[in-house]
Amino acid sequence: MELIVPCHFGLEAVLKREIMDLGYEIIKTEDGRITFLGDEDAVCRGNIFLRSAERVLIKIGSFRAETFEELFQGTKALAWEEFIPKDGKFWVTKAASVKSKLFSPSDIQSIMKKAMVERLKEHYGISWFEESGDHFPIRVFLYKDEVTVGLDTTGDSLHKRGYRKLTAKAPIAENLAAALIMLTPWKKDRILVDPFCGSGTFPIEAALMAANIAPGMNREFRSFDWQHIIPRKLWYSCLDEARENVDKNIETDIQGYDIDPQMVKIARENAALAGVEDLIHFQARPLDQLSHSKKYGFIITNPPYGERLEEKKNLKQLYETLGERYNRLDSWSMYLITSYEDAQKDIGRQADKNRKLYNGMLKTYFYQYMGPKPPRKEST
Repeated sequence: MELIVPCHFGLEAVLKREIMDLGYEIIKTEDGRITFLGDEDAVCRGNIFLRSAERVLIKIGSFRAETFEELFQGTKALAWEEFIPKDGKFWVTKAASVKSKLFSPSDIQSIMKKAMVERLKEHYGISWFEESGDHFPIRVFLYKDEVTVGLDTTGDSLHKRGYRKLTAKAPIAENLAAALIMLTPWKKDRILVDPFCGSGTFPIEAALMAANIAPGMNREFRSFDWQHIIPRKLWYSCLDEARENVDKNIETDIQGYDIDPQMVKIARENAALAGVEDLIHFQARPLDQLSHSKKYGFIITNPPYGERLEEKKNLKQLYETLGERYNRLDSWSMYLITSYEDAQKDIGRQADKNRKLYNGMLKTYFYQYMGPKPPRKEST
């Protein structure tokens, strides 16, 4: 099967590497999504193991459509009966259109639903669908009049790991946090500090990586009940593989600070739900007390952007303090995501690299201040 995996714009390279590390062949890389070849087992493994993905779609097909009639006929020509049983509940949950003549999501959704009904009526020989069985949500992308149709195996987005019951005012999505960590050279034996930890997402995602805990181990997926497509034993086999990979017998130095003691309490609770509370030290600490006695650590953080009015007046001071505290950390690296335009100026130096990313609809930059590499450890 061709499997389509959407991700955050600008982070395709991270997801591509993850998919290749799982052993699958990439066949297409586009803005915000990767397509790879895989079997039913790959659907399970993709959902359970991919940290930077948003969901896993089975590609049903693709065709050109410049008119609604072409959209109807193209949709009707797809082999829906191979996926949707007679009692299945099916609908187009999302339609996205870029540079295409057809651009109204609601019209695209309703026409495609009608075409699917017509196809399945002919196949099953019935005129009415009760839709009382399992759910089969469809997602469609139109790009330059090319229609790509996918069946969503995931359900709730993969950023919902299941551990974040409580959040900060402006939390970073778990899959975005994981992808940003993977863009850095941080490894589990290195120090990581997030001075704006909020509900704990960066430290928790780092700890999950350090302990090799698969991000989808403790949640449900839409396709778990599709036993005519994915045998239940494949899910159990993948979960066994994930459990065997876990290694909590490790030493870490992962720390999360926040000025708000209530947020620190929430972060601790979230870390406990993720099973990594013993790998992270959370503490209520203001930014101007950021310090660490050791060298070669990493700051990886999502500071306030000034999107809310009460933050705006303090923003310059906050980034100046961040720059000043960072300068006192010997041989450290710093990575931060923000939409604040004057971040580099107020920090007091240009980043070695920056990468434009979209956090939801918000254009942000991932500023990368790279410290020196630590000396190689002597092998004994």
